[in-house]
Amino acid sequence: MSDINPFVILIASIFTSNMILSNFLGMCSFIAVSKEIKTSLGLGQAVTFVLTGTTIINYLVYHYLLVPFNLEYLRFIVFIITIAAFVQLVEMVVERYLPTLYYSLGIFLPLITVNCAILGVSLFMVIRSYSFIQAVAFGIGSGLGWLLAILAMSGIRQKMKNSPIPKGLQGPGITLIITGLMALAFIGFSGIVRIQ
Repeated sequence: MSDINPFVILIASIFTSNMILSNFLGMCSFIAVSKEIKTSLGLGQAVTFVLTGTTIINYLVYHYLLVPFNLEYLRFIVFIITIAAFVQLVEMVVERYLPTLYYSLGIFLPLITVNCAILGVSLFMVIRSYSFIQAVAFGIGSGLGWLLAILAMSGIRQKMKNSPIPKGLQGPGITLIITGLMALAFIGFSGIVRIQ
């Protein structure tokens, strides 16, 4: 994977290898919070920041602490601890400087810790043997892809508020159908570039 340009990884992780629409990681908060654009934007920005920060920290910890001491088997635990600590920091900053966003996100801000997309990005970074620059591009692109997907979903859901949707499909049912259709639409970008 070392021959892939970081810009290609950035673009691919936004569109063709989107964490939500390609790997279906991070669906719990995606479905729950995507009811309003403002809240979705705030959570998307927080997820992008956390993804970028934890990818950088986890890369450094993995390559400069775990690998030299042959402790690679501890990566799951170390990655989760890093993610939890970083999310706590983000939560404190958002509560202090953006209290309206903090209260609108509610329980979903601390739940970024258990968002499987965050851990997935760190694990994909290790599995694919990315360099530091590639890992940073992957973290930023994955966050921006998550932000793009949740903003698109919230826009669609706001448009559908007054639509005549059959009772059995209202709520999570129609949301999952829309997510599937969005995933199909994003597959159209796979001819441009795709990372595995």
